[in-house]
Amino acid sequence: MVPGRTFDMRAGTRSVRVRAPGKINVSLKVGPPREDGYHGIASVFLAVSLYEEVTATEAPGGGITVTVNGQGTLNLPHDSIPLDRTNLAVRAAELLAEVSPGRTGVVLDITKRVPISGGMGGGSADAAAALLACDALWGSGFSRDELAKIAVDLGADVPFALVGGTAVGLGVGDQLTPAISKTPLHWVLVTSDYGLSTPEVYRRLDEIRLRDGVEPDPQPQIDPAILGAMRAGDALGLAPLLHNDLQQASLELAPALGDILETGRIAGALAGIVSGSGPTIAFLTQSSGHAAELESLLAAEGLQAASVRGPAHGARIVAG
Repeated sequence: MVPGRTFDMRAGTRSVRVRAPGKINVSLKVGPPREDGYHGIASVFLAVSLYEEVTATEAPGGGITVTVNGQGTLNLPHDSIPLDRTNLAVRAAELLAEVSPGRTGVVLDITKRVPISGGMGGGSADAAAALLACDALWGSGFSRDELAKIAVDLGADVPFALVGGTAVGLGVGDQLTPAISKTPLHWVLVTSDYGLSTPEVYRRLDEIRLRDGVEPDPQPQIDPAILGAMRAGDALGLAPLLHNDLQQASLELAPALGDILETGRIAGALAGIVSGSGPTIAFLTQSSGHAAELESLLAAEGLQAASVRGPAHGARIVAG
């Protein structure tokens, strides 16, 4: 039996449950718009211990349906998540079904823990989990690399959610190179009760650069010192190297994020950064104890805070 696959004798249905991580961009440099409308980037992705879960359950017929529920310490609103094929998890299952002779109808039940439209790749984690869950449910037998190739069409963050760990992303983030980073780094995430549109944040970045006369590097690169600090688990060395080209755009669209960054600084964070396109903010801390202390201080200020660590594993079948 495939680990994580269950069989309900009463209902006569099988299910597979998969967990996949959210991520933060420890460094994110953004080039100018390309001819295809996308931006070239150079980023260091770090998978963190805040996981989405997708349970794929066999269903009559050949259709794919999705349900969503929220769970965990961040009390995420989830009623705005699409339940049709615009949902990345549904699209992932559809792509896999096209190449899986053993496909059946499936219900995808998503448990949300990663902030929605928060710059942490939660939808991409759902897609990665759906791919792995349906692959096991249908007995498709694809390798992780083969699933990653299918996932490319779903966005750059999906292949990373499959593999997890730490990686450098180039191109539009789809050119992934794993990086050695085994010593845990400890973070505190602060979420918001609203999301930011990634395309809107990129548009604002372009407007800011035009306004300020900034010419972006057409081929952005990663500072090797960042990877060295992460490889050594050196939080103090990493703190001044955190960087996000999108941060100013996110702050202009959501000025309250600046107050949160200042609150975290005063509370003792080593550094803070907007995660991806935001509005989630990631504060770097020196240890698990420091993270717990900072989480308590930020919660006392009325903020939604949760401590996490990274690197975390990629999509994985779990028992149950």
